[in-house]
Amino acid sequence: MDKMNDRSTEYAEALSHLIQAETVSTAQQTNSDKFFAFQQLLRKTFPAVFSAVSQENFGASFLLKWPGKNSVKEPVLLMSHHDVVEAGGGWSHQPFSGDIDDGKVWGRGTLDTKGNLWAMLQAAEELIVSGFVPERDVFFASGCNEETDGSGADAISRTLADRGVRFFMTLDEGGMILHEPVGGVHATFAMVGVAEKGCTDLRFTARGNGGHASTPGKNTPLVRLGRFMAAVERAKIFRAKMSPVVQEMFYRMAPYMSGAMKFFCTHIRFFKSLMTGILPAVSPAANAMLRTTLAFTMAKGSDGLNVLPQEAWVTGNMRFSHHQGRGASIAAVKKLAQKYDIEVKILDPGFESPVTNYQSEPFRLVEQTVHDVFPDTEVSPYIMTAASDSRFYGRVCQNCIRFAPFRITEQQMESIHGPDENIAISALEPAVRFYTSILEKI
Repeated sequence: MDKMNDRSTEYAEALSHLIQAETVSTAQQTNSDKFFAFQQLLRKTFPAVFSAVSQENFGASFLLKWPGKNSVKEPVLLMSHHDVVEAGGGWSHQPFSGDIDDGKVWGRGTLDTKGNLWAMLQAAEELIVSGFVPERDVFFASGCNEETDGSGADAISRTLADRGVRFFMTLDEGGMILHEPVGGVHATFAMVGVAEKGCTDLRFTARGNGGHASTPGKNTPLVRLGRFMAAVERAKIFRAKMSPVVQEMFYRMAPYMSGAMKFFCTHIRFFKSLMTGILPAVSPAANAMLRTTLAFTMAKGSDGLNVLPQEAWVTGNMRFSHHQGRGASIAAVKKLAQKYDIEVKILDPGFESPVTNYQSEPFRLVEQTVHDVFPDTEVSPYIMTAASDSRFYGRVCQNCIRFAPFRITEQQMESIHGPDENIAISALEPAVRFYTSILEKI
C-alpha cells in the first residue's frame, strides 16, 4: 500500500469496509438481510450521524432527517444508493475485497455509488462532531434497488410528496470530474447533470403459423422482427434537437477546443442546426444527447432448433428525449412496427423528470463549491442518458442535481458496471470537503 497521511488512510479503510459488504441487487430479489446488515455497518461507521438523525425504512431503503436551525426553510436532500450491480468478468482485485493498493480502493461500488454515500455521511459526521447544526433540515436517502426498479426511491418520494415536503435541492449521483470529457476538449470539467432522459421498456411481438424449419414460408416472425429492428436503425423516427442544456455545454467547452469545432461551438447559437446534423455521426454518446434512442436487448423465438416460432419477441429499452417525450416517442415506434405486423406492449412506462435550470440558485451553489474545492476545474451542465433514483424526486423538487464530486480517469469511468471498478484515495478527501462546503452554505 502506498504511503498515505493518517486521514487518507482512515478514509480509505472506512470505504473499504463498505465495499466488502456485498449488496448486489437483482430484479427477483426477496431477501433483504444483506441490505439491513449494511445499514448496521453504516451505524458503526458514522455513530455521530445516527445519533443526530431520525430514520425511516422503506423496505431496505432508508431516509434520514438531520434537523436544522430553521425548519421553515425548504430542506435539502443528499442521496446515493447502496445497492450495486453484479461483478462478472476478470478483475485484477476481487470485486468485494475492498483492496487498498496502488493508491486506490478497489471493488464494486467504489464509484457507483457507495463512495458517494460514504463521502456525504463522512462530511456530516465530522460536522456533527464539531458541533455544527445546518441552517435548514437536511435529509439523506439511500435506495437498495436503484440498479433494478428504483422502487425504494419511488416509495420514499411518494411519502414525502404526501406529507407536502418540498426540497430546495436534491443532490444525487451523476456526472463526475473528468479531463477531456468530450474528445477535443483539452480541460478538466465537472459534469453536473441537470436532468436525465426518461426510460421505458417495450416488447415487440410478431406472430405466425409456425411449422417445420424444413419448409419455411416468407415473412416469418423472426424475419419480420429483424427487418423491423434494422428499420429502426435506418429510419429517422426520433427527432434530433439540441436542447438549451446541450447548447450551453458546448458553449462552455468551446474555449478549450481548437479548429473548426472551437469556432462552431463558440457561436453555437448560430450553428446549432448544423451541429445537430453533424453530431449524431460523431459518436453514439453524441447521438443520445440529441434524440430518443431505442436499444434492443432481449429476444425469444421457438424452443426448438428446427421449429418455426408461432410467436417471437424482442425487447427494447427506450431512452426518450425531453423534446419528443415518452408519448410521442412510443407513438413513433408503434407506427413503424405496424408496417411489419408487429405488436407493441409497454412493459414499464418509465418516468419523466423535469430539467433543472442551470442558472438556478442550487446549480450556482454546486458550481461555486466545485470552483472552491477544485479550483482547476470548469463546470458544465449536461443531460444524463442513464437513469438514477433522482427521477422520482421530481415529485418533491424542481432542482434535482446529479453530480458526484470525484475526480476520475477514463479507465475509472469505464469501470462503472464493468470490471476493476476503483477510486483514487486522493479523490476521497476533496469529496468530503465538497459535501462539507455544501452543508455549510445551505
